[in-house]
Amino acid sequence: MVNRLIIAAAGSGKTTYLVRQALQQSDSVLITTFTIANETEIRNKFLELNGCVPHNVTIQTWYSFLLQHGVRPFQGVVLKDKINGMILVNEKSGKKYDGKYGPVYYSEEEYKEFYFTDGMKMYSDKIAKFVCRCENETNGRVSKRISRIYSKIYIDEVQDLAGYDLDIIKSLLQTDSDVTMVGDPRQVTYHTHNEAKYKQYADGKIEEFIRAKCKKTNCKIDKETLNDSYRNNQSICSYSSCLYKEYDETGTKQFHVTGHDGIFLVRPKDIDLYLKEYKPMQLREKRTVTVNNEYPVINMGESKGLTYDRVLIYPTKSMKSWMEDQAKELKPRTRSQLYVAITRARYSVGIVFDYDEKTIIEGAKKYR
Repeated sequence: MVNRLIIAAAGSGKTTYLVRQALQQSDSVLITTFTIANETEIRNKFLELNGCVPHNVTIQTWYSFLLQHGVRPFQGVVLKDKINGMILVNEKSGKKYDGKYGPVYYSEEEYKEFYFTDGMKMYSDKIAKFVCRCENETNGRVSKRISRIYSKIYIDEVQDLAGYDLDIIKSLLQTDSDVTMVGDPRQVTYHTHNEAKYKQYADGKIEEFIRAKCKKTNCKIDKETLNDSYRNNQSICSYSSCLYKEYDETGTKQFHVTGHDGIFLVRPKDIDLYLKEYKPMQLREKRTVTVNNEYPVINMGESKGLTYDRVLIYPTKSMKSWMEDQAKELKPRTRSQLYVAITRARYSVGIVFDYDEKTIIEGAKKYR
């Protein structure tokens, strides 16, 4: 049994890595990831490298995986009614209660209100908790069954898992399956749910969870295999690395020179000229930020996983404060948004900043 957590830098080719690892296996393989977009990306990478998804490889979103292998085979230990799928929620759902796995002293109807809609669709933020209850009440049969089905388990975007998801990971790490988890703790723009459990390990602290709660699972922490970017040049890698000094600086395998490469400060009065000259993708925190609507724009959080030759970032006030003094701390979500925005570009990152001749921003050059 070989378990690994791989910390992957932005643009390091983690999808390619996972697919190539899976293609080397003859045993049954599961690849699971949080979003449908990531699932599609993995399938497309199999088509690119292999022409098809091999018969021994299963690709599923995390929720689909939990429903198929954690909920449906074991739901009878908790309730008798038929479960009719899942409903995606973005905040805490259902009936409130005090308890570990569910409203133990509630009536059956109240219990259903905690986990399900009136149509017996399970709230997405309750799926992992339900699976953990099934695991607990069957003495670990959920994870043991999954291990019998899949010899190799690859968990992509592991930094997005939270709360009871982490207990499921802990259970899987104790089975006979080889579990490989890959993710970038610097890119936590989404969570599977907002569960209070393991709140101290939110915001990308998956490594801390493994070290503290999974000591007996023989899980290796790998920070080297995927620490070079195939997307960003070294100037971009170095600047983005300043946001997360707790990690080693990201290296690069992208050496193309265009004549406008690296990090540039762009004054507000020069935005139109910069957009006309370099045609970068505009990145903003939210829709209320004023941009030039004649050029394409996307929110920073939504740009995760995308690649552009050049970007122009409209930073928030706190982002600008950090640029002026990198000793200042950013809130976790803001820090992650800025990291994601910077690392979308292959060649150049423009950052809107009203500078003068005295302004010095470490790691950045002035556009004009």
